[in-house]
Amino acid sequence: MPATRWPGGSPGRALAFGDGLAADDAAHVVVEFAHPVIVGKRALPAMRLADPATLPLFAEPDDIALAISPGGDDPRVTAALTVTAGAGLLTVALVGPARALDGVDHVVTVTSDDARIVREAHVTAYHVLWELVHVFLEARVV
Repeated sequence: MPATRWPGGSPGRALAFGDGLAADDAAHVVVEFAHPVIVGKRALPAMRLADPATLPLFAEPDDIALAISPGGDDPRVTAALTVTAGAGLLTVALVGPARALDGVDHVVTVTSDDARIVREAHVTAYHVLWELVHVFLEARVV
């Protein structure tokens, strides 16, 4: 992955998108990232994309593309990740059982056939990610 401006400068944005009910989860991710863990501390700018196909229009090299796809097989989500993976973005995908996504930096796979379990695990994973990003933003040396 190309070097980014994060170590000494401003982080990029979290660009979240999803398919089906996961589109609602993408909106929730944006709310979580855009408000700080502690009042008065830094937050990560975030935007929910209603259509994953618009990702290349908004994405910049230091951004994070966060896809939520319980089935892992939505062609719009897969195409958006494929396009951005080679553009310097950090790519993260939360997917359901047995899905491999080539070229994605981090894939969190939930191995359950129960859609409710998959969704709950995705919600938990993006909350943990949100907490870790805020800890990183607060602790990083500028």
